[in-house]
Amino acid sequence: MNKILLYLKNFDWILFFSTSFLAVFGLIELYSIALGQETTDLLNFQKQILFIVVGIILLFFFAFLDYNFLKNSSKYLYLLGTVAMVAVLFFGETIRGSRSWFVFGNFNIQPAEFIKVILIIFLAKFFSSKATKIRPLGQLMFSGVGSLLFVFLIFMQPDLGSVIVLFVTWIIMLVIAGFNKKYFLILALLVVLITSSLWGFYLKDYQKQRILTFINPNMSSLDQGYNISQAIIAVGAGRLIGRGIGFGSQSQLKFLPEAQNDFIFAVISEELGFFGALLVFFFFLVLLSRCIIATKKINNDFGIFFVLGAAGLIFMEMFINISMNIGALPVVGISLPFISYGGSSMLSHFILIGIVENIIIKSRINY
Repeated sequence: MNKILLYLKNFDWILFFSTSFLAVFGLIELYSIALGQETTDLLNFQKQILFIVVGIILLFFFAFLDYNFLKNSSKYLYLLGTVAMVAVLFFGETIRGSRSWFVFGNFNIQPAEFIKVILIIFLAKFFSSKATKIRPLGQLMFSGVGSLLFVFLIFMQPDLGSVIVLFVTWIIMLVIAGFNKKYFLILALLVVLITSSLWGFYLKDYQKQRILTFINPNMSSLDQGYNISQAIIAVGAGRLIGRGIGFGSQSQLKFLPEAQNDFIFAVISEELGFFGALLVFFFFLVLLSRCIIATKKINNDFGIFFVLGAAGLIFMEMFINISMNIGALPVVGISLPFISYGGSSMLSHFILIGIVENIIIKSRINY
């Protein structure tokens, strides 16, 4: 009991409530979207409540679980993640063109969401070793092979959004590790070569069209560019204070596809206006700043790498999703953390914050 009280005393409640408020934003908009159905269907709303409750339980579980256990188990977690990604290619269900899901009754599990957590643990353990300072090229290649195996397996599904997230997560960890700029130049050249090859030999027509639509969203506003065009209209229509919960014409009249997931920020902007969008930014800012501030008291490299890696992942997903909603980036199927509908994404992000909480708690106790 004394240990529990000690942990609760050093628990970062500001970090916890910032994530919780983001989840509440998502719930409000899911309820609003449900009102726009011909027959009000609250199933997604109810399922999201369940995901959030389970997510919070997992957050506290991992907040009280010694992160050193995860650190020392990084190899086994990596192996488990690899097995899961191979298994989903053979036994997974194809949804929206990607074989990315295990289906259990009314619930779907997307392993790629949990791979993000495993990859950060794996890279944090690897880069926290002193070996990275001795042979930087060798460590770059080893970490690259470890990361790109996950990238390749997800690319085979295919899930372009998760591929981008995992690849950029690796780059973020390289930046945190302090690799020389020349290595990033080499990587940039390799990306250009690989992307050019993929464009000619692998990317499907709809994936090419998404990129072309990003360059000029108006060229096919009734086809591939429809989503982006409607999202931009929704964001602009909200103005200062929004049209009100349940009164967003784009989502209520079904002009905005995937309103509960990829384009939920557009729904928030339309119904809650600039102030609602500003609140979303504020809570993300609080979340990210708490992670960065916490690193000042963390006295081990693994903890610093993991916390900054987690913050980098959340920022990247937030940035890409919101940029998709305002037409600044192509639509690549990346959810808005803690807000978009989806159990796998919700649970994996709460687990991520739970591990961050444990690192913060132990650093405060031992500071």
